[in-house]
Amino acid sequence: MTAEHAVTTAGRGTRGFEIVLIAVYGIFAISATARSLVQTLRDFSFAPVAYMLSLLAALTYIAVTIALVRRGRRSVLARRLCLAELAGVLIVGTLTLVDPALFPDATVWGHFGQGYGFVPLLLPVLALLYLRRSGRRDGASGPVA
Repeated sequence: MTAEHAVTTAGRGTRGFEIVLIAVYGIFAISATARSLVQTLRDFSFAPVAYMLSLLAALTYIAVTIALVRRGRRSVLARRLCLAELAGVLIVGTLTLVDPALFPDATVWGHFGQGYGFVPLLLPVLALLYLRRSGRRDGASGPVA
């Protein structure tokens, strides 16, 4: 195997994971948007905080999907959005445990994404690890400490 072939093969494997990551974000963008719109249009006054947070989750998934499609692993915006997403999951997840009265209905990030098999908690972590690893390989994230 030549060095050029090894680089090409490694690039394909990385791109494959990126495609899967984009697909999962796209699926979550669609499902979270549908859920939040149905909840909001059906009965917003029942759980306004929960429904607005579901809408925020949907917008975040849409934005990450677009950032990954446009810039891929080089996207600084995707990194920032994934950090915000992780913070959102941790904050909302904690709030659903600490003050369940705020959340009379489920949200995407409620209970750390339990209703979605905890994927909302794992997804930004995996994305951040991928973006960090890829950025280092490309030299885009600066010196490694």
